Amino acid sequence: MKFGISYSTPFFGADPDTIAGFALDAEECGFESLYLPEHVALYPGAKIGPMELPPTLPYADPLECLSFVAAVTSRILLGTGVLLLPYHHPVVLAKRLATVDVLSGGRMRLLTVGVGALPGEARAAGVDFATRGRRADEAIDVLRLLWAGGEEGVGFDGEFFSFEAVCSFPKPVGVRELPIHIGGSSAAAARRAGRRGDGYFPGGMLTPDERRRQFELVRTTASEAGRDPDDIEYTRWGSADMSTEDVEALARQGVTRIVITPSTPEPARRRAEMAAVAERFGLS
Repeated sequence: MKFGISYSTPFFGADPDTIAGFALDAEECGFESLYLPEHVALYPGAKIGPMELPPTLPYADPLECLSFVAAVTSRILLGTGVLLLPYHHPVVLAKRLATVDVLSGGRMRLLTVGVGALPGEARAAGVDFATRGRRADEAIDVLRLLWAGGEEGVGFDGEFFSFEAVCSFPKPVGVRELPIHIGGSSAAAARRAGRRGDGYFPGGMLTPDERRRQFELVRTTASEAGRDPDDIEYTRWGSADMSTEDVEALARQGVTRIVITPSTPEPARRRAEMAAVAERFGLS
């Protein structure tokens, strides 16, 4: 089992010393990866399910933060949980992600994308909320096309994006394409993971039976698309107080990575939680 850790700027803050200290602690404790979430824009009354999001939450840009993390660390992998793909132009995003990968020495390897759940956020980004799923599918195809393309350039003619003979350099380090994991707990997200994802990272408040059915849908869809379902990584949220029995139960469900969020922003207590997880599961 791999263990990642999440840094939420609304909870821990966007102070550079705090971000750097968190990342260094995570790397020293032996965590495989560090994730950041994204919201492009909030507004009064924004809700995800029953949870209202105060509009003043400081959601710092995840890729800018990961570039900063890359500069102060040497090993930990960089991830998003999740980046809201429909609100980014994939031609620009391909360059940004490849640049972070180059600057980090090939560590931008846990990009997880979602489609967003706030209609007002979509409007602010100039995106039709009803088409965000199709836009995300097309963007995934564009990203991979650009990363794999050579000096002769590549073209694309889709519903949302169209270009001819475009070259995108620099390239990711040592790979043809960066892995793209799919976030989200809907059936559409599970099917997207099966058809296009290198991994699946569901969130949401689902029952164990619902989670089982969603992962089965990922695997079935992958098989129908001619892909090997065993190649799709399965990441789940966990907690700092998880027991070995909890982790073993997730492993039996096919989970390959657990991402935790420390329960406190206080540096000494947060560091102690990280160290306890590392010792319990032999990370360092």
